Amino acid sequence: MESIIHYTHCPACNSLSLKPVVEAKDHSVSGKSFSIWERADCSLRFTQDVPYRNSIGQYYKSENYISHTNTSEGFINRMYQAVRKKTLRQKRTLICKISGKKAGTLLDVGSGTGAFVNEMLQNKWDVTGLEPDEDARRVAKENFQCELKSIDELFGLPENKFDVITLWHVLEHVHDLQNYLLQFKKLLKQDGKLVIAVPNYTSFDASVYKEFWAAYDVPRHLYHFSPNSMKLLIAKNGMKIEGIQPMWFDSFYVSFLSSKYKNARPPIKQGKTNWIAASWNGLVSNLEALFDHEKCSSVIYIISK
Repeated sequence: MESIIHYTHCPACNSLSLKPVVEAKDHSVSGKSFSIWERADCSLRFTQDVPYRNSIGQYYKSENYISHTNTSEGFINRMYQAVRKKTLRQKRTLICKISGKKAGTLLDVGSGTGAFVNEMLQNKWDVTGLEPDEDARRVAKENFQCELKSIDELFGLPENKFDVITLWHVLEHVHDLQNYLLQFKKLLKQDGKLVIAVPNYTSFDASVYKEFWAAYDVPRHLYHFSPNSMKLLIAKNGMKIEGIQPMWFDSFYVSFLSSKYKNARPPIKQGKTNWIAASWNGLVSNLEALFDHEKCSSVIYIISK
């Protein structure tokens, strides 16, 4: 029988006042349903009864899981690959801007198949990339000649070493949430920046697709953040959010996948994307976030000590 984690208190604020809010399905691998719970005051949502770290790996074993396979199969993934070239440059520009450096020391946590690490290495940054999945590390070496390290090395890295630490859609996957954040604080230089990008369940596209919202991605996504929950979590760990940046493409990518999930008919896990409706929902989501980036489908948080 699979060992699971059943939370009796909030992983962010430790409150015992919890309630289930939505039942979501794993549309990528298992087809299983998982309950998402919420602590109303801090507004963190989390997936209940998730597998432990040492047994969750099976839920990542899908040829369509682009973070680990770099696949171009299917129109949505081909589009993702095309747009990624632009977003990698945007990420590099952001890192240089917030750090005030053209080159420095960077730690990328959850490097996947190494595209971002390669982008920064090619632009003279000294980069350490950590990735838990052995297959993804192998793809990174084959595609980019990037030597990614195991995530187990995180707590052995020297303190006050990095100008920037990045997590691009990674924090929601981390089992040991509090200890990771405390370790990031130790690893940053005094004027260093922590950059965390996560989905935002308070976005318009999330409200449209509800339990079919692709960014719930259970059980791989252990936590589901709102801007308020991120502010409280970061403050609790002795850091502060200096700025928020939008990820405009995510609203479309997530809407396309969400439409595909919503239109699925059992036993098929994924249906056909309604391109017109999904494009409209992505556009409206971005328009709502145009003057308030906290409403964006995915949000980048710029954090300092």
